[in-house]
Amino acid sequence: MQHNASLTTPYAIRNMIRNEDYTGHTSGFVPGFVQANLVILPERYAFDFLQFCQANKKACPIVASSRTPGAIDIPNVAHDLDIRTDLPRYRIFKKGQLIEEVTNIKEHWRDDLVTFLIGCSFSFEESLQAAGIEIRNITEHKNVPMYMTNIPCESAGIFHSNMVVSMRPMKPADAIRAIQICSRFPDVHGAPVHFGDPAAIGISNINRPNFGESVSIKDGEVPVFWACGVTPQVAIANAAPDFCITHSPGHMLITDIQNAHISAF
Repeated sequence: MQHNASLTTPYAIRNMIRNEDYTGHTSGFVPGFVQANLVILPERYAFDFLQFCQANKKACPIVASSRTPGAIDIPNVAHDLDIRTDLPRYRIFKKGQLIEEVTNIKEHWRDDLVTFLIGCSFSFEESLQAAGIEIRNITEHKNVPMYMTNIPCESAGIFHSNMVVSMRPMKPADAIRAIQICSRFPDVHGAPVHFGDPAAIGISNINRPNFGESVSIKDGEVPVFWACGVTPQVAIANAAPDFCITHSPGHMLITDIQNAHISAF
């Protein structure tokens, strides 16, 4: 499948993904619709995780969660959703260790699992592009670069971590505009948390992201950093619950929710 998937609908893309006709990252897909990070945990960890997300809304804004343990659909989020098959790639964790990356989780499914969908920065990229701001990871057909930082999150129960950030290089004037635009979207990370010197937030090498792929930074541009929905994956690795499933970074659930409907103003 070519990366011009914006020509189709979220449901059509999910069907392609369900049939494993596409297993790549989803940056730039179906502009106008919310993309979501995924965390699936056994019910006994769900309240702690909910508390962690509520305490760290910038990095972990919850879009929706399953209504009952074991449910594979989340009504109002996506038509005919099967959470076990409708993301391109998943990660399986046991005791905090990544043990497997798979294209569906049917054989891992259990009746006690609770699903959380967390807002993704891919959702606000459309608004930035509409304002004439280039999104380098889309231009270069790459997964957005993501970095561990020294910014601590608030702990909750067993969950604790520092913030993970995603980065998009911009001219300073565009960075200011991006702050104004993204402030309208608190449910998908809101305004950037930092721009300029990466070392100020603990990033030693901007060309070596911890997740995703490196993008070019041109003369006169500054790196602009947003809180990232990979943060919960680090919190899960630190907490080491006996079992957990997440999306693979950059491989999101494409929902039927329109970006315009989550704008704060």
